[in-house]
Amino acid sequence: MTKLAVIYYSATGHGTAMAKRVVAAAESAGADVRLRHIAETRDPESFAQNPAWTANYDATKDKPAATGDDIVWADAVIFGTPTRFGSPASQFRTFIDSLGGLWAQGKLADKVYAAFTSSQTAHGGQETTLLALYITLMHFGGILVPPGYTDPIKFSDGNPYGVSHITGPENKNEIDEATTAALDHLAHRVVTIAGRLSVS
Repeated sequence: MTKLAVIYYSATGHGTAMAKRVVAAAESAGADVRLRHIAETRDPESFAQNPAWTANYDATKDKPAATGDDIVWADAVIFGTPTRFGSPASQFRTFIDSLGGLWAQGKLADKVYAAFTSSQTAHGGQETTLLALYITLMHFGGILVPPGYTDPIKFSDGNPYGVSHITGPENKNEIDEATTAALDHLAHRVVTIAGRLSVS
C-alpha cells in the first residue's frame, strides 16, 4: 500500500478543501494517507478582520500539524500552498526551510512529489508558485510527478504543472467541477506512479 502524505498550508480555507479532496481520491485509489496542515505562523490577531482566515485557523489549529517525519514516513507527498506574489506562502516556506537536517541525511530523496495551489486571479502566479516549489523538490532529490496532459481534464483545468484554483477577488469562489476532477486525477496519478516505483 502506497503511503501518501498530503501536506498543505491554507489561510482562507480553499487549500484545506483541496487537500481533503486529494485525501479522498488517494484513499479511493488504495493509499494509506496522512493529512497534515502546516501550522500558522501569523498571530491570529493580525488576521482577525478576515472571517474566512479566522474560520480556517479555528477549524484546523488543533489538528495534527506537519513535521518532517510525515515526509520520511511517506512514499509520496502532495504539497499545497497558496500563491503569494508568484511564490509559495511564507508559512509554507518556513516549514520547508525547517527540513534541512532531513535533507542533509538524504531522507527526503527518492519520493514522488506533486503539488496544488490557489490564487485570487487567473494570472496570479499559480505556475510560478508550483515551479518554485518544484525547484526545492529537485534539491531534495525528489521524483516529480506533475499531471501534464495525461487526462482529458487537463484540457479543462489547464494546468499541466499541478492543480490550481482561482479564489476570486474576495476569496469566495468555491472549487469547481474541473478543479475537483483535476485534484482526483492528480491524487490517482501520484498514487499509481509511487506504487509502480515501489515494486520496481
